[in-house]
Amino acid sequence: MAFVDYYKILGIAKTATAKDIKKAYRKVARKYHPDLNPDNKEAEKKFKEINEANQVLSNTEKRKKYDKYGKDWKHGEEFEKAQKQQSHHQSHSSRNQGYSEQDFSDYFSSMFGGQRASSNQDSRRFKGQDFNAELHLNLKDVYETHKQVLTVNNSKIRLTIPAGVENGQVIKIIGKGGKGVNGGPNGDLYIKFFINNHSQFKREGNNLYASVDLDLYTAVLGGELTINAFKSKVKLKILPETLNGTKVKLKGKGFPVYKINNQFGDLIITYHIKIPTKLNDKERELFTELKKIR
Repeated sequence: MAFVDYYKILGIAKTATAKDIKKAYRKVARKYHPDLNPDNKEAEKKFKEINEANQVLSNTEKRKKYDKYGKDWKHGEEFEKAQKQQSHHQSHSSRNQGYSEQDFSDYFSSMFGGQRASSNQDSRRFKGQDFNAELHLNLKDVYETHKQVLTVNNSKIRLTIPAGVENGQVIKIIGKGGKGVNGGPNGDLYIKFFINNHSQFKREGNNLYASVDLDLYTAVLGGELTINAFKSKVKLKILPETLNGTKVKLKGKGFPVYKINNQFGDLIITYHIKIPTKLNDKERELFTELKKIR
């Protein structure tokens, strides 16, 4: 297996911070993303390499192993075990059998596919590499459960995205990571969701918040007002003498609860009373009369 320089792929130095890695990954991944390079095999190959580099370097433990063991970083723990075992043999067999540096090199090769491997060592199984991916959606996209096809390392994966997924949430898709070694299980795919909110609603957990303008006359005298909920319209009854900043809770009109059918959070409405402007003479006269009465 040839050595792959993950730092070079992302265009960063070995001293790069986690922030540097994330910034570099987003830059180059955007450039070679399959959606921006349809039917471009070279871009697909490059995008796969970029993802692989990010998955290793953005993970503290994987990065340590990669920096220490190079192309054999996935088997770093096995190497350390082999090293301890070799030291044990050296201390107990120095009189009858010595281990040279070349001997140990051969032993290490046998652990990871060299020609001297025993049948037991050849059958050693390893779990495949875990993959990490980001999925950017709009708030309206996660109001209802839907299916979506995601391209990860040049493989298309059909996902069912449950309603109610939150911004920053990570879900695991078992067995959709890298292929296992020697019949070992495949790695897993971890998807992190980034939910963009371009709506009039603010989301906190399963609750939605919105502000509604209320004209002065309806606030004083009471009445009815039809407003937009997230996916429907709701008619509100406005009580007389409603104050500015009054909040009302509409139960079950909020966001779906993740993986619980037919259960929703609440919609909290805050009234903002609008003061009339550009009054005509008659209106000014009436307000003046009201002032005198009060």
